[in-house]
Amino acid sequence: MNIAAAANETMAHNSNLLVYSAMAIYTLAFLAHMAEWVFGSRSKVGRTAAALTAPAAAPTAPSARAAQQRGGTAVLERPKVITKAVAGSRDVPDGPGAAGGTEKGDLYGRIAVSLTVLAWALHVGGVVTRALSVERAPWGNMYEFSTTFAAVAVGLYLLLLALKKNVRWIGLPLVTTVLLDLGLAVSVLYTASDQLVPALHSYWLWIHVSCAIISGAALYLGAVATLLFLFRDRYEAKLADPAGKQPGAFAASVLERLPAAASLDKFAYRVNATVFPLWTFTIIAGAIWAEAAWGRYWGWDPKEVWSFITWVAYACYLHARATAGWKGRKAAWLGLIAFVCYLFNYYGVNIFVTGLHSYAGV
Repeated sequence: MNIAAAANETMAHNSNLLVYSAMAIYTLAFLAHMAEWVFGSRSKVGRTAAALTAPAAAPTAPSARAAQQRGGTAVLERPKVITKAVAGSRDVPDGPGAAGGTEKGDLYGRIAVSLTVLAWALHVGGVVTRALSVERAPWGNMYEFSTTFAAVAVGLYLLLLALKKNVRWIGLPLVTTVLLDLGLAVSVLYTASDQLVPALHSYWLWIHVSCAIISGAALYLGAVATLLFLFRDRYEAKLADPAGKQPGAFAASVLERLPAAASLDKFAYRVNATVFPLWTFTIIAGAIWAEAAWGRYWGWDPKEVWSFITWVAYACYLHARATAGWKGRKAAWLGLIAFVCYLFNYYGVNIFVTGLHSYAGV
């Protein structure tokens, strides 16, 4: 008995070391992402910005469209529009990305991604070791949920990269928020390894909470794209109005690198629409588990109420996207409000509101 307890304590200690090691590597990845944005050449960025406002040119001969070398300066064709905007909006090309389309910037980006992969491996190792130390699913309290949530979010990002999706622009905000999440987890939310209350000893813990974590991680990626869409859309609107106030140099250097507003909008919508059925199943699975644990499917517990509010908010967002006149910025604001509801359900209800879901503590 004592040997088993000592072994579990050792694994819990190793879990903490792995999480701290992951945070150190994530910090290096953050610096590499910053270098990618700072040192990437702005030459291709400038060409992309010019294409936002330049009138459509008449078709030219292939020889005129080709890149020509004159005194070391490349003359390139107008960037291609990747994503068509909705009717009545602007069709603009995607930005070249954080690397700025240069070999040097791309090198920093590849280093950042490699460091993120290494940090994620250590991070997942910490989550798995925590599960072995408590001999259960590693999401029985806020600390465990936070560390697992961050690992899944990074895993989804790396999966999209592996599928060759143009999402490296998410890297910097993702690593930044993961560091904040893990910092909060190890400093404020940390809870020593312990067993769960009897109500949680159920296979529904694996089903319900894992679905909630995966849903939240995907919704986070959608929220990042939605927020960046609002900035990029405003930027494109200013460029389209030469008589108005033009963006500053810093804003331009950042926003010119992002995908077009139409691309960001489409990415956010696809992510939210794809994960919405899983969030629906999460609520249904929670109701089934509540009936098994407490003898009722629904009891208006604060966690249940805010899960439903979050579901309604995302349902309104998806409905708005399908309704004429509610595309673009209006729908984007609904999407952000929906994610804020998820965050309050995640942090606010667990920390500040007393209910049946408060047994796990923080």
